[in-house]
Amino acid sequence: MSLGEFDLIAKYFTRPTPRAVLGVGDDCALLQPAVGLQWAVSSDMLVEGRHFLSTVRPERLGHKALAVNLSDLAACGARPVAFTLALAMPRVDEAFLAGLAQGLFDLADVHGIELVGGDTTAGPLNLCITVFGEVPPGQALRRDGARAGETLWVSHEVGGGVGDARLALEVFRGHVSLAGDDFEAVRRAMEQPQPRVALGLGLRGVASAAIDLSDGLVGDLGHVLQRSGVGAVLQVDALPISPVLARQPRARQLQCALAGGDDYELLFSAPPEAEARVRAAAAQAGVAVACIGRIEASPGLRLVDAQGVALPLVLQAFDHFKDGPDA
Repeated sequence: MSLGEFDLIAKYFTRPTPRAVLGVGDDCALLQPAVGLQWAVSSDMLVEGRHFLSTVRPERLGHKALAVNLSDLAACGARPVAFTLALAMPRVDEAFLAGLAQGLFDLADVHGIELVGGDTTAGPLNLCITVFGEVPPGQALRRDGARAGETLWVSHEVGGGVGDARLALEVFRGHVSLAGDDFEAVRRAMEQPQPRVALGLGLRGVASAAIDLSDGLVGDLGHVLQRSGVGAVLQVDALPISPVLARQPRARQLQCALAGGDDYELLFSAPPEAEARVRAAAAQAGVAVACIGRIEASPGLRLVDAQGVALPLVLQAFDHFKDGPDA
């Protein structure tokens, strides 16, 4: 017999929640923030055919659904505490649910975050997670803090780079062909991004502004520049590129790295004198960082090569109403 809604929740999504006053099973969860801290709250939705393909393994889908939300907390410099899950699916599939819950809770355990509530219903497959994190007043990383003269940084996997998730999407679309190991590497980047929570915490008091890369580096940088009222020079030859992406034509490298989306790395600015502290925070977090440009007073974004020559590139950020795996 197929599981009902409440049996489904009890079997796959109910666990002890010692940090919550009241968790799964009531009309509301009750959370108590630590004394002197503020809540950081964010929501993200993943919709089949828009944010993920039907071929994704359920444990990877569970991982990504939480990872993209943890990435928002990382960009704010917040420590994860709790999350809720709203899940719609066409029918009850227990093998799918078991894998989804495994991927979800494996990542939750890594970051010490608890599922405290949510909802389930029948419908097209999509997941919406809301995360709650804690941050001391005045220490949250924000988009509006970039100042002229600061350096611009991006995080990346040690030995990797930005743009691999977009390259995987191009493979799925049939625009690129990759060998088995190379395809698995970029597919993992697309389906199992690693939220930079530890780096975000380490950048509190060091970085002036930050954002996570969800819709492409150029587009997300544009949000920081607009909110901060500044401009930037971005040196494209300084972008961290993985060996797999580096074997692609230069035009594809730049398109994937600058406008690809789904990287979930941190893009941030910091005063030039903070370089040692930036690198120390990255080393402590076990990730790499690359200095890719500088903030300027004049509005706008200029893309230049290693010699400072302007590049006439036409790039567009990911648009959820135009782009996606099936676009």
